[in-house]
Amino acid sequence: QVQLVESGGGLVQPGGSLRLSCAASGNIFSISTMGWYRQAPGKQRELVARITSGGSTDYEDSVKGRFAISRDNAKDTVYLQMNSLKPEDTAVYYCNAILIVAGTAHLSDYWGQGTQVTVSL
Repeated sequence: QVQLVESGGGLVQPGGSLRLSCAASGNIFSISTMGWYRQAPGKQRELVARITSGGSTDYEDSVKGRFAISRDNAKDTVYLQMNSLKPEDTAVYYCNAILIVAGTAHLSDYWGQGTQVTVSL
């Protein structure tokens, strides 16, 4: 059994910052890519940022220069530092991990439960 547990969401004013964390736990052999997605009301879930085990990163255009993704491979944890937040960043943010469960030989896709980020006065 594998779990992804997110933390760090909340209410912040425009221009403010938040840091999201997501820790993976359970019967994990190795983790490939970890990432953050978001879903605003009435919209499809979209990729925000992702990072490979080697540290290569990929960002959605609207967050480039404002958000930074990082990971601690020893702790199986991924972080998302969000700066200069805008009202349009308001969404539920989901952690994602592509990993190999111990005892298996294939990659599997896991999701966290989501954490609400609200940017408002």
